[in-house]
Amino acid sequence: MATESVTTTATGNESDLLSREELRDRLLTVGESRYHHRHPFHLRMHNGELSRGQIQAWALNRFYYQSRIPIKDSLLLAKSEDPAFRRAWRKRILDHDGDQDGYGGVEKWIQLAEASGISREQVIPCTGVLPGVRYAVDAYLALVRDSPLLIAVASSLTELFSRDLISLRMDKMRLHYPYLTPGLAYFVGRLTQAPEDAGFALDYVSTHAVTRAQQEQVIHALEQKCAILWAQLDAIDYAYVAPGNIPPGCFVPDCD
Repeated sequence: MATESVTTTATGNESDLLSREELRDRLLTVGESRYHHRHPFHLRMHNGELSRGQIQAWALNRFYYQSRIPIKDSLLLAKSEDPAFRRAWRKRILDHDGDQDGYGGVEKWIQLAEASGISREQVIPCTGVLPGVRYAVDAYLALVRDSPLLIAVASSLTELFSRDLISLRMDKMRLHYPYLTPGLAYFVGRLTQAPEDAGFALDYVSTHAVTRAQQEQVIHALEQKCAILWAQLDAIDYAYVAPGNIPPGCFVPDCD
């Protein structure tokens, strides 16, 4: 079982260690340059350029990612021998699974998909998910499963940037895709959940990355997570926007 520590050789000497503020700045720089808020698919979405069918395809494919988040967090929890850490982190599972049927973020994402015009029976099995999306999400699970706890926690730090994107997305969806308005409860919840989760994770990696080498591993883990999010949108954009090559067996919108 992985533990809280990362076995590595420090580079340089103690004077090379980034301060907490410097580490945070490096992480924010990764977000500014690599987070998927810059992806052409999101830019099209926010400009109101996507058809209803393309919104449906995005909602359905993104559900595969949403449904795997509590699995990812369960894998991460199993790495820690610290009860205090486990108590703090398990709220993420409750946020997505809920403490009873119908209340968690996964269910709320299904409601968003329903608002777009597809049924939960189409969404839940994930049978129409693009191979590229499936591979990217599974790569995230593998990153968390196979990495030490410090790196697994660091991979969640895209939440540092998600609140701004969520806020923008809600405004643009109400403006350009008003039919989605009844399904925006997921995003409302994440406006408060994501900053809380990000603050905890940032404090954790800032405290436990005690060598410069570990700090660089933390930064690299965030870069990997950004690449995974970008790859998901690449697959969706390729299949449903340009050139529009939908793989056999994947979801085909029946509306423009």
